[in-house]
This record gives sequence, C-alpha cells and structure tokens, in this order.
Amino acid sequence: MSKLFIAGEVFHGIGCLEELKNVNGKKAVIVTGGSSMRNNGTLDKTVNFLKEAGIESAIFDGVEEDPSSATCFKGAKLMQDFQPDWIIGLGGCSAIDAAKIMWVFYEYPDADFEKMIKPFTVPTLRNKAKFIAIPSTSGTGTETTGLAVITDREKGVKYPIVSYELTPDIAIVDGEICASMPAHVTSNTGLDVLTHCVEAYVSNIENNYADALAKGGLEIVFNNLKEVVKNPTNINARQNMHDASFMAGLAFNNAWLGIVHSLSHQVGALYGIPHGASNAIFLPNVIRYNEKVSKRFPDLAKVIGKETAEDLAQAVETLRSDVNNYATIKDFGITLEDWDKNLDYIANNAFLDPCTGFNPRTPTVQELKDIYNACYHGNIVNF
Repeated sequence: MSKLFIAGEVFHGIGCLEELKNVNGKKAVIVTGGSSMRNNGTLDKTVNFLKEAGIESAIFDGVEEDPSSATCFKGAKLMQDFQPDWIIGLGGCSAIDAAKIMWVFYEYPDADFEKMIKPFTVPTLRNKAKFIAIPSTSGTGTETTGLAVITDREKGVKYPIVSYELTPDIAIVDGEICASMPAHVTSNTGLDVLTHCVEAYVSNIENNYADALAKGGLEIVFNNLKEVVKNPTNINARQNMHDASFMAGLAFNNAWLGIVHSLSHQVGALYGIPHGASNAIFLPNVIRYNEKVSKRFPDLAKVIGKETAEDLAQAVETLRSDVNNYATIKDFGITLEDWDKNLDYIANNAFLDPCTGFNPRTPTVQELKDIYNACYHGNIVNF
C-alpha cells in the first residue's frame, strides 16, 4: 500500500489568491522575501484578503536567498510573540522554505536543527498553526512538498529538511503572481521544474501517480518555458509553468529526487550558483550516467518526440541554451584552482545528501567527482 502526499487543499488558476478570503482563523504571520511581493501588490492583496476573512496579519520580510537557520530562528521568535494560527509562506522557494522551518521552531522552540537534518525527524506539527504556501516562482514545487532547504552559512552546506509534516495545508497556485518575475529567474526556475520531472520519473521509488505527473510536467515545460522567457507577460504560459511546477513537486514529493540535486545543493551553498542553473548543467550528464542502469529515459524522450536517453540529454542542453543559461560550472567564473581545492569536500557532501539514496544508480564518491569535473569543463560523461 502507498499513500499519496499532497497539500491538503489546492487552488490553481489566475486570480485564485482571492481564496484567502475563505480561510477560517484569527491570526496569520506572512513570511516573505525582499521587495517583489510588496512592489507588485501581492503582499497588500494577501493582507487585505485575510482582513476580509477576519484574520489579523503580521509580516516577517527580508528572507534571503538560500535562507539560513539564523533567519528561521528570528521568524520563529516573531511567531512565538504573535501566536498565529496560520503561517503563510509568500514568494519564492526561499521564503516558503524558511516559513516551514520557522513553523517547526514556533511549535517546538527547543527543537534541535542538527537532528532534523536526518530525513523524517521533524516532530508532529499543527499543534498551534497550519500552513499556506503561495509561490511567486514556478520552480521548486515547495507548495506541495514535505521539503525545505536551509543553508548553514558557516559550513557552506545546504541541508534538505525532509518530512511530510512540512507539506502545506493549503497551496495557492496563481500564475498572476509570477507576472513580474525576471527572465533569468523564469529560466532558472523552469529548468528546476524540468529536473524535478526527470529525477522523479527515474527514481528508485515506483509510483504511478508520480510517473504521470512527471511526464505531464515535462511536456508543459518543453511547450511553455521558451515562450514565457521570451514573452513574460503571456499570462497563460505563466499559469502553465506554475501548474507544471506544482505537478513536478507533487511527483517528487512521492518519488523523490536523485544526484542532480545532490550535486547542485553543494555548488549552490559554496559558490552561490542558482539552483535551477546548476541543475540544468548537471542533468544531461546525470541522464547519461543513470542511463547505464535505468531503461526509463526513452519514456520521457517520447513525450517530446524523441527516442533515446541521449536524445533527451541533448534536448535538455538545447532548451538550456534557448533560455539563456550557462552550459558549464566554469562559466560562473569559478577558477580551476578554487574548484580543485573544494572538489573532495563537495563530492563527499553530495554523496551524503539525502537525495543520493533515491538515485537509480548508486554512485561512488569518485564517480560524483568525475561528474563534477565533466560538468565544470563541459565534457560528456561516458561511464
């Protein structure tokens, strides 16, 4: 028997933010990032819709990209003072992920962050509050996943905190909120969606629901990402990509991910490479690496009118170029000296990353180093 893990209620479509008017509660803390949600009017709309529902709001803003545990502790302190019965993550994945961990420390002030790094160790939530996720980027699918990625700044490591307790109670998937998203963010997040679809489909967990969602999400990405990067005001393409992000998130929430994410978490934490951009660099070579043991890649290739795993890898490379993303790690200005100095460190961390355990092919640390080097230089993996 299997259980399908999904946000408790899902509202999707242009203008569905208005569903906040129907929420029952007394107080809400809205967690958001920089100024984009304020500047495009979404934050005010959120506060006003909650007010119509009779809910008083407090705002924690300024969540940084790749949020730190320190930021989560600060947000939890605000929640402990305000005592909300709803926590709302509004914005990009960083804001929503941070809000999830703030939620944990709101309900459990003495929780041990280091212990929660081990998968499925988050304590039982919803004793004080429930969670609403309102994404402004079409990428991580965090609005329907039991996942939050938090960065340890001192160690230079990203920790995926994995627990179904973190799955939101309500997800609001409104493509209108994404209309002001810059082209480079649209590109990066869209490539993240693509990676989620591929890795969920070929993971070592078999799940018919995840398979169908992964295939559907992949088709939407190939049909819409170039268009929405070129024409950012195409609201239908925006909603399509937002839906694909949710579909991919639901897929990997039930089948999990692989070493593309294990590799990306490290270069994101150490070098600040955008997550979707690094995923798109690693994905073609990881397809080639995993193809040696998995026969599932042709299924995905056929979704986009191709035949083989190599066809799929090359289609990813073409799409990556079409949406103006880099092809190698060195393109980000990382010197060979710096790369070689840190290679053992990031490869070992990637090996220990929780996503590695769901990859269809079990890697060695040396193989991860070899993939890293190939993607740094722009070489093709053939082992």
